[in-house]
Amino acid sequence: MACVTDMDLDPSTMRKQYRSEIVLEDGLDEDPMRQFALWFRQAADSHLFEPNAMVVSTADAAGRPSSRTVLLKQFDARGFVFYTNYGSRKGREIDANPQVSLLFPWHPIARQVIVTGTAARVGRDETAAYFRSRPHGSQLGAWASEQSRVIPSRAELDRRYAELAARYPEGEQVPVPTEWGGIRVAPDEVEFWQGHENRLHDRLHYVRAGSGWRIERLCP
Repeated sequence: MACVTDMDLDPSTMRKQYRSEIVLEDGLDEDPMRQFALWFRQAADSHLFEPNAMVVSTADAAGRPSSRTVLLKQFDARGFVFYTNYGSRKGREIDANPQVSLLFPWHPIARQVIVTGTAARVGRDETAAYFRSRPHGSQLGAWASEQSRVIPSRAELDRRYAELAARYPEGEQVPVPTEWGGIRVAPDEVEFWQGHENRLHDRLHYVRAGSGWRIERLCP
C-alpha cells in the first residue's frame, strides 16, 4: 500500500539541534525526588505551558498499553500524585496492573523525566482535601463525567452538568464522588534526559538499590 504523506510536511526532515549544558553524575542529587524538584522548578521558571503535564501510560491485565496526558498535583518522597475517576480506563487498568510509567515532556528546554513505578490509591482524606480545593465547576465536572464511558452526545454531558449546577449552586459544598480520587505512583526507576547536539543526549537513570538509589548513565 502506498504511503500517503503531505509533501510539504515531511516528518523525516524535522530536526532540531539541542544546545544545552552537559549533565554530569556528580552534579545530581543522590535522591531522584529532590532532583525532580530541582528540574521541576527550572521548568516552571522557564514559563513552560503546564510544566506539571505528564503522560501516564498503563496496561491492562493482557498487557495492552494506553496513554493519556494528566496533570501532576503533588509530589514528595512517597511519589507522584494525580487525580482521576477510578472507573476510567486508566483507573481500571491500574486496578488490574499497578505498574505505571510517567513522562514529563519538557520539549522547550530539551528535557524529559521518565518515571517507572507502582500505582496505588491515596487515602480518602487526602482525596477530599484536594477535591475541596478545586474550582466549583471542576467539582461538578467530576460528577457529570463517567470518564472513559460511552456517552450519546455532548448535549447529554451538558445536561448532566446543568442538573448538578442547579443542585449544588456556587457556594454550596459539593460531596466528594466515591469513584473519584488520587493515584500515587511510587517510583522504582527515574530517568533524567537532557538533549544535546548530534543526538549525544544525557540519560541519567536512578534505580532503587536497597534503601537508596543507584545512578547509572545510559547511552542515548
